[in-house]
Amino acid sequence: MSKYDEFDFDTRAVRAGQQRTLEGEHSEAIFPTSSYVFASASEAAARFSGDQPGNIYSRFTNPTVRTFEERLASLEGGERCVATSSGMAAILATCAGLLKAGDHIVSSRSIFGTTTVLFTTYLAKFGIETTFVPLADSQAWDDAIRPETRLLFLETPSNPLTEIADIAELAVIARENNCVLAVDNCFCTPVLQRPLELGADIVIHSATKYLDGQGRCIGGAVVGSEELVGKDVYGFLRTAGPTMSPFNAWVFLKGLETLPVRMRAICASALALARWLEQQAHVARVYHPGLASHPRHELAKRQQDDFGGIVSFELKGGREDAWKVIDATRVFSITANLGDTKSTVTHPASTTHGRLTPEQRDAAGISDGLIRLAVGLESVADLQTDLERGFSVLHG
Repeated sequence: MSKYDEFDFDTRAVRAGQQRTLEGEHSEAIFPTSSYVFASASEAAARFSGDQPGNIYSRFTNPTVRTFEERLASLEGGERCVATSSGMAAILATCAGLLKAGDHIVSSRSIFGTTTVLFTTYLAKFGIETTFVPLADSQAWDDAIRPETRLLFLETPSNPLTEIADIAELAVIARENNCVLAVDNCFCTPVLQRPLELGADIVIHSATKYLDGQGRCIGGAVVGSEELVGKDVYGFLRTAGPTMSPFNAWVFLKGLETLPVRMRAICASALALARWLEQQAHVARVYHPGLASHPRHELAKRQQDDFGGIVSFELKGGREDAWKVIDATRVFSITANLGDTKSTVTHPASTTHGRLTPEQRDAAGISDGLIRLAVGLESVADLQTDLERGFSVLHG
C-alpha cells in the first residue's frame, strides 16, 4: 500500500509515486541512465535472478518511469502499471503479453484506425484473429465470443463518434467467458472514468494525449493486476523493449499534476461548444456524450464523472465542405493529435481512419463530412468565431 492511497484523487495526481533521493529534491528527479552499478557481483546476480528488488537496466527498470507508473496506477485504482514508448506500444504489449497463436479477439469496430490495422494486418500474421462488433451492442459482443476468445478490446467513448459502451455489462460477459476485458481510457482519463472499478481487467492509455496535455512527448501505459500486467505485460516489455524514456516519464508526471484541473475545464468548454454546434445551419449532427441527443447520454452520466473534450460533427456536405471549414480556421490547429491545451481539428476519414477501406469506414460510421474537434483551454467564444469563419465559406 502506498503512503498516498489514503488521499483524494487530486492529491494523488500531484504526489503519488514520488520517492525523494538523498538530495531532497522537491520536483521528481530524472534518471537519464542506461544501466546501474551494483555493490558486488553477488548483488548483481541477485537483481538479475529476481531474488533482490532494485534497478537492473533502464529498458525495464528506471526510477523516473517507475514514479509515473505508480502514480497512474494509483489514479486508475490498479495494482500495477507498465509504461511504454507509445499508446500503440501499450496495445501491442498487452496483446503480445496475453495472447498466443490461435487465440481470438473480439473488438469494437469503433476504435482508432491504427489499432484496427494492428489487429487485422500484424496480429493476424501470428495467427491471432479478430472479430469486430458494434461498440454499444452487448449482445453482439456475447454472440461473437468463441471457445478460443481470450481478449475483449474497446475504447469508450469511441474515436471519433463518442459512442459509449456499458463497461460493467461487458465485464460480466468477459468473466462468464473467461476473457480479459481491456478498455482504452484515453479520452476520459481516470479523472472522468475508472474502468477497473466497473469490472474491466486492463486499462490502456496513450499518455501522449491528455495525460501529457501539451503535446510534448509520445508514451503509453497499461494498468491492471499484478498477475496480468505485472507478470505478462511487463514480461513482454522487459524482453522486447518498447520502453518509455525517463525524460518522457518526467514530462508525463508534470502533466498528471494538472490533469484534474485541465480535464474539468476542457469538459465545460466542449459541452458549451457542442450545444452551440447543434444550432448551426450547416451541421447535420453533433456527437458528444453530454448532449441530451446522444443515444447513450444517460449511460455516460452514470459511468463517467463528466463528458470529455471530444466533439465531432457531421456537415450536410461531404469532404469538400469539411476541408473548406477546416482550412478556414485560424485558432484550431489542424492536426490528428488530441488532448492538448490547444484545440485541434481533423478530418478523420482522410487522416486517423484513412488507412481503413471505404467499407470499414462505413461500418464505423466515419463519413466524408465528419469533422473531429479536440477542445482545449482557449476561450469558447474564440473557438465559436473560428468555426463560424469556416461555415461562412460554405454555400446554402
